[in-house]
This record gives sequence, C-alpha cells and structure tokens, in this order.
Amino acid sequence: MPELRYQPKSRIKPESTYLQVVRRNVTSQAGEDGIVERAFAMIGTANEWCVEFGAWDGKHFSNTYNLIANRGWRGVLIEGDEERFGDLRQTYAGNDKAVAINRFVSPSPPDTLDRILAGTDIPDDFDFLSLDVDGLDWHIWNSLERYRPRLLVIEFNPTVPNEIYFVQDPDPAIHQGSSLLAMVELGKRKGYELIATTPINAVFVVAEQFDKFEIADNDIDAMHSPAEYESKLFQLYDGTLVLAGCRRLIWADRNIEQDDIQVLSREERGFTDKLSQRPRG
Repeated sequence: MPELRYQPKSRIKPESTYLQVVRRNVTSQAGEDGIVERAFAMIGTANEWCVEFGAWDGKHFSNTYNLIANRGWRGVLIEGDEERFGDLRQTYAGNDKAVAINRFVSPSPPDTLDRILAGTDIPDDFDFLSLDVDGLDWHIWNSLERYRPRLLVIEFNPTVPNEIYFVQDPDPAIHQGSSLLAMVELGKRKGYELIATTPINAVFVVAEQFDKFEIADNDIDAMHSPAEYESKLFQLYDGTLVLAGCRRLIWADRNIEQDDIQVLSREERGFTDKLSQRPRG
C-alpha cells in the first residue's frame, strides 16, 4: 500500500486575524455574533438597521437576532419558505422593530433585494447585511445597487481552495456556493474590504472604514486557511487519481473512496513511456 500523508501549510497571519479571538455565538453558527459586535464597537453605528435572508425562523443560525432582540436594532427579515416564515413571525411577535417579509430573494427582477427593500423604511446605508441562501449569495450581492450596507456577512463554499475563483451559475435551483476568492474580488469591486472569516462566512466592511481595523495585510491567505475542508487531487504516472486532505462529501455525510474518483478502470491504468504524454518542465 502506498504511504500518504497530508501536511497543509497555513499562511495565516495572527495580526491579520485577531478578530477570530472574539468569535462567539448567541444564535450565529460559527462565532459571527462576536465578530459583528466587535466590528461595530470599532466603526460605530449609523442607523442600527439590519437585514437578513434567508432568515429561517429568525433564530436558527441567525446573525441578526442578537442585534434585534437584545440590542434594540430594527431589522428586515426575509424568508421564502412559508412554514419557516410562520415561525419567523412567531419569533418576533409583538416586536415592532422587526419587519418580516415572505419572499425569495433573487438576483433578477422582480425579486431583487433592491426592490424588496424599497418597500420598507430602511436607509440606503443601513448598518448590517447577513446574506446566506446556500447558492446565489454571490449573484445577489452583485445585483445590489441602491443599498450599501456598512458591514456584511456572506456565506462562501469552504471546500474551494483560496486560489480558486469559482462562481456557481445564477440558477436558484442550484446549490453549490461560490469561492472566498470570488467574494473578495466582488467585494473590492463594490468598495469593500475583508476583515474576518469564520469557517463558512466572510465579513466585509466598506472600504472607507477599513483603516479602523488596522489590518496591514488582508490578503486571502493571511486571513483564511481552508485546510480543514480542502481536498487535494493529484495523479500518478499510471493514471491513478489520489485524493488527500478532506476525503468526505461534507453535506452528503459520506466518505469519498479512492475508487470513487477514478477516471480510468484498473485495466486501463498503466505506465506509458511516451515523451508526448509527459509533463514538460
């Protein structure tokens, strides 16, 4: 049996990732509540308005519940599923600072976030947006034109290596997610800078507030290591493919066996000493 060992190398800079220390959950999934709280302590608030979709029941892995329920913020909470929307309304029953909307957000009219928010009293520069729809996240942020939240948390696909730019097709029936690099490049184009990551979410601030965080290097490798979820694929001389690192279909909860990934059958695999088939150095 061949010997295989995976030794990931982290390029994380502690001085760039100090916000990781304040990660904590009230209802968030991976410590986002603590990062959001500290970020606003550093940049201040402009209006204490927030937006979240899909908001689920208003508490499940919510990045806005702590702000609305415990800190008195006003919020727009958008959920497309009718049953979850019923739970959302129940969560905020009697709280007139929470605006609940039963709608799916899309990057295309008539259900763009711009159009949905236009029917509310929220200011164009509202303080905080939490964006998590398990697929169209990049496209919905890209489509946002009128509104410019000061702080933003957006989900990315944590299995995609830092150096890969990947954006899924803009089809609501597809749930693949987009890479962190794609989010970072979109953020820069829209005037945002990365200030923190959790295993599944990236936190961005408007560029004009970035200096308050005193992060000298917010390059993607200095800010985030995907090693826990990253899969490495390489090929041997005989055509065998080998998978190292994460060898699990995370969301399907199933191991990936080496035989599952082979393009060539065992009979087809073999060493061919032809210069035309060798990689050129």
